[in-house]
Amino acid sequence: MASKRDWLEAGLTVLSEEGAPALTIERLCARLNLTKGSFYHHFRGMAGFKTDLLKHFEAEHTGRYIDGAESAGASAQAKLDHLANLVLDDKGASYDLEIAVRAWALQDTEVHALQRRVDQLRVDYVRSLWRELGGREAEAEPMARLLYLVLVGAQQVVPPVPADELREIYALALRLMPEERRPTE
Repeated sequence: MASKRDWLEAGLTVLSEEGAPALTIERLCARLNLTKGSFYHHFRGMAGFKTDLLKHFEAEHTGRYIDGAESAGASAQAKLDHLANLVLDDKGASYDLEIAVRAWALQDTEVHALQRRVDQLRVDYVRSLWRELGGREAEAEPMARLLYLVLVGAQQVVPPVPADELREIYALALRLMPEERRPTE
């Protein structure tokens, strides 16, 4: 029998590969080669599955990154570097999944609320790192948004911007900080 996490991961895969309309009990059961009874063992229908799937997405694709960055060390630079590495190196967090969730958010109020919360959490965290780096307070919000929008935009263009190019763009953006305020490496 598949675990609840197995079902949620299968849901993220279906969402990433085929979009929200493909999230059906039948499609999930076929992907896991299991019966509907197994699905209903963990979830109270598709509405319950969707709610749990969105929580899982938030935990795995926002909370896990922030927790990982926080565990990287005491310096804001170490946290920021580790955050970039986690986001850009995570093969499980495909651009397709982020795009699929954003597309779904345009059609579903529950998903829209999640996307809004996730975007705010991500920007808030980057803003806090900017402040820890010694960046000017007046620049904290615009810089956090700039760094986040670079990632979102890089996911949306066709083809998506490769991770190595994104690292160069982030390094360039961080050089916008006045030299006297830059962290020493």
